[in-house]
Amino acid sequence: MTVLPTTIAPSTTPPTTAAPAAARIDSVRRFNRAYTRRIGLLQSGMVGTAFSLTEARVLYEIGRAPGTTATAIAGALGLDHGYLSRILKRFEKAGLVARNPSPDDARRSLLTLGRAGETAFATLDHRSAAKVASLLAPLAEADQQRLVEAMDTVESLLASEPPASPALVLRSHRAGDMGFVLASHGASYAAERGWGPAFEALVADIVATFLRNFEAERERCWIAERDGVPVGSVFLVDGGGGVAKLRLLLVLPQARGLGLGRRLVDECVRFARACGYRKVSLWTQSILDEARGLYAAAGFTLVRQEPHCTFGHDLLGETWELDLGAPAEAAPPPPMRR
Repeated sequence: MTVLPTTIAPSTTPPTTAAPAAARIDSVRRFNRAYTRRIGLLQSGMVGTAFSLTEARVLYEIGRAPGTTATAIAGALGLDHGYLSRILKRFEKAGLVARNPSPDDARRSLLTLGRAGETAFATLDHRSAAKVASLLAPLAEADQQRLVEAMDTVESLLASEPPASPALVLRSHRAGDMGFVLASHGASYAAERGWGPAFEALVADIVATFLRNFEAERERCWIAERDGVPVGSVFLVDGGGGVAKLRLLLVLPQARGLGLGRRLVDECVRFARACGYRKVSLWTQSILDEARGLYAAAGFTLVRQEPHCTFGHDLLGETWELDLGAPAEAAPPPPMRR
């Protein structure tokens, strides 16, 4: 019997392979040291100017948002108000910054760049862009993209306030997506469940079979994207005899809690009905509580349990089924975005 766990539930215990906290802290500090040196922050002035890093950032905030306030700058940069006030006084004295009373509240001062400030801002902006360009130049375009994506991840994870959640989009599979399915299943199940090469080999067999035998009218793979990044997947394939099989349901940790798992299951059921299948069947594990909850909520019932140790662990496999009733004349399934 072919077995297939269909989703991942969050682990209640930390992964045993996780690095100790002290090692993670050391890694972050090592990166900080390397990066600050690499971008020249240890020099006496920013990009060959007389401005310190903080002074350059204050000028940048005023230059990009003329009419801003000291309060807004202090909040954006996390600066002490007294420290910022001293910087602004020096800037005013040097003709870099001008203060003007707000037309809405005379007690508030709006900050703009003076002529000298505009020149300094343009120099800083040009030299900073040139510095970054010189860092990127030795890298291939694909590596530049990897670097930018990694920086986006760091910025997102360390944001003081969570960013607005981008919309989740479901689309049909396209070239390269099976690599995501295989890699995400292998890495996620290894980290969260300790399942090794045998599980990854099974996933590889399933996706290879899907690609070889794909029938677009009766089978489908959905890839879930968030802000253009794949975060989940599921397959519905023809199991023969009017039975559709739901396979390889996966929601990555960063997209859990958003209703994506239920949405993927619902898409499978909707598509199966449209294709005229009489039943949807799936195979999961008794330890995957969140997945089991999704299936029960969608109307699936547990019909069989069998112990096994396919992935190097003693597991209890479960077959769940959803009866769709007598097959009606199949309506054409709706098109998927690609």
